[in-house]
Amino acid sequence: MDARRREQGRRQAPRQPRADGRSAAPRKKRRHRRSGAAWALLYVVFVIGISALLASLGWMWAGDVLALNKDEHTAVITVSEGETFHEVTNELHENGIIEYKWLFNLFATVTKGKEKLVPGMYELNTEMDYRAIIANLGSKSVSRVEISVTIPEGYTVMQIFKLLEEKGVSTVDKLTEQAASYNYKFSFLQEIPLGDYRRLEGYLFPDTYRFYMGEDPKTVLNKMIANFDRKFTDDMRQQAADMGYSVRDIVNIASMIEKETDGSDQTHIASVIYNRLKGTATNGYLQIDATIQYILPERKEKLTAEDQAIDDPYNTYQYAGLPAGPISNPGIASLRSALNPQNTSDYYYALGDDGVHHFFQTYDAQQRFIQSQALYQNG
Repeated sequence: MDARRREQGRRQAPRQPRADGRSAAPRKKRRHRRSGAAWALLYVVFVIGISALLASLGWMWAGDVLALNKDEHTAVITVSEGETFHEVTNELHENGIIEYKWLFNLFATVTKGKEKLVPGMYELNTEMDYRAIIANLGSKSVSRVEISVTIPEGYTVMQIFKLLEEKGVSTVDKLTEQAASYNYKFSFLQEIPLGDYRRLEGYLFPDTYRFYMGEDPKTVLNKMIANFDRKFTDDMRQQAADMGYSVRDIVNIASMIEKETDGSDQTHIASVIYNRLKGTATNGYLQIDATIQYILPERKEKLTAEDQAIDDPYNTYQYAGLPAGPISNPGIASLRSALNPQNTSDYYYALGDDGVHHFFQTYDAQQRFIQSQALYQNG
């Protein structure tokens, strides 16, 4: 029995703490294993969390790139001449078309989309992915905002520019600079020096056009000049040459006809102009009020003697022959009237109280008529 007790004592002895305290070592080893497991668990949780975060961000980024799960929204984006891609990106973001500017810039850089921008106004929506947005900001875009603009007959170049600015097609400054400085390759423009926007006066053909909003001013002007080039046919050019006049001369005469009549007596007005140009009685002075109105800052209801005395090559009271250039952009009827004047001996005309032009062969006859009309009386 003693031997059995001694054996049990030996078995139980390791469980007793040692005097030097090292008996705690096995417990420390177990705590170390528990601590390592906790760190491993935290690491796994961290990795899962980061993965979930990245997955969430990736889903949001992918959603922006691919236009997934976006609220429906449409906006008109303007790309101005000289505007940077960064500025366009800001506009897209501000208008709610894209969410992540940096991502859109990165995508555009990788796909070379920054090279495809064309100035204009574009209708974009949140259903477009990045690739579609970039494609729609290009010259072949179907999303560019297109509008119809009607240019009235008899409008001056400046009136046309202001109308186009009002419609959002371009700006007066851009159109003026383009008209003055660009050498359009049309034969009838080659002898007109650059430097003055009025060099295109008479050649912006009145018509209804389809323009893109924010369109290149060179394209805008070329479209109207090309229309004139088509409408003023080869037969008309030959007819002008047979009469001893250039295309510019005929346009000049037509521009005055356009401003002087309501369309009912264009060929008769044309006859008076030719008679005065050639007649010795008038010494080539046309004395057409519309040429003075052209050089005034604002149109007047009644011209004064001071207005008639203005020293300007457009003033046909002071300068004989045709004015320095056309004074409006005439329609086809006025152009044809300039080529086909009536055969009359009239040198003068005046508007009557009845709203109709009356024609006269002498100055005295015209003045007697004017004195008889209430329209010309003071007060």
